[in-house]
Amino acid sequence: WMKIAGTAVGACVVGCAAAAAAGTRRWKRETARALRRLRAESPEGARAAPVLFSREELAGLPAPVTRYFEYALAPEQRLVRRARLRQAGRFSMRPGRWSPFTAVEHFAVEPRGFVWDATIRAMPLCPVRVRDGYLGGEGVMRGAVAGLVPVVDQHGTPELSSGALLRYLAECVWLPTALLPSAGVQWSAVDDRTARATLTDGATTVSMDAHFGEGGEIASISAERYRDVKGTPVLTRWEGRFRDWERADGMMIPMTGEVEWASPEKTVPYWRGRIVEASYEYAG
Repeated sequence: WMKIAGTAVGACVVGCAAAAAAGTRRWKRETARALRRLRAESPEGARAAPVLFSREELAGLPAPVTRYFEYALAPEQRLVRRARLRQAGRFSMRPGRWSPFTAVEHFAVEPRGFVWDATIRAMPLCPVRVRDGYLGGEGVMRGAVAGLVPVVDQHGTPELSSGALLRYLAECVWLPTALLPSAGVQWSAVDDRTARATLTDGATTVSMDAHFGEGGEIASISAERYRDVKGTPVLTRWEGRFRDWERADGMMIPMTGEVEWASPEKTVPYWRGRIVEASYEYAG
């Protein structure tokens, strides 16, 4: 019986490994299609002007926002057109249960979009693959065990599009020229350490509050974002914190951070990560 059991376990392991390999190939093909679409919608030379950051663009902005751009951008910093980030950290698909993840995230500034492709090691041999994005003015979200067994597949709802565009806006801390007024972001004062960023894309408008640190950096953000609760989108307070700012290709960006849902009943953190590598393509 032990021999039979051992053979059965071995066959199961081989089967799982084969399924995971097949799922990975399929997942990569789907991700490649999403990235081709992202690049096609953001063609070479899409931005006509300007191509360099000018301090004149800061005129009339709230004081903490001006300090942030002076902190984050060097004079005549080239404007980012696309970005690619490699990430690693821990992700919680269930409250209190953390799993290691790696991800590659691609951004386009004009038109706005991103694709986040993650592998979450939630179980041996059969990782959960997640692809989150904003493409063509729509939010998209897909998740599958081993890249084959779907666990979520959503796209196109107003709530999902709003949540995806809000995520794009918050994550522009990793490509700070995309937060400039010339990139379509409108800033309004809240107090001497907080300002509100608003971004409109097509029929979708989102806003977040940026909270600034002593050095001028964006220490955290907060917003009301749609969260899926048993199939129903519910507006919930959403918060992100950023740390360990370093210079990347002339720009100051945070290298670590965490994200959480903060409902009145409880706080649920779900992403804790770091930037492993950041690369950029520029306008002009």
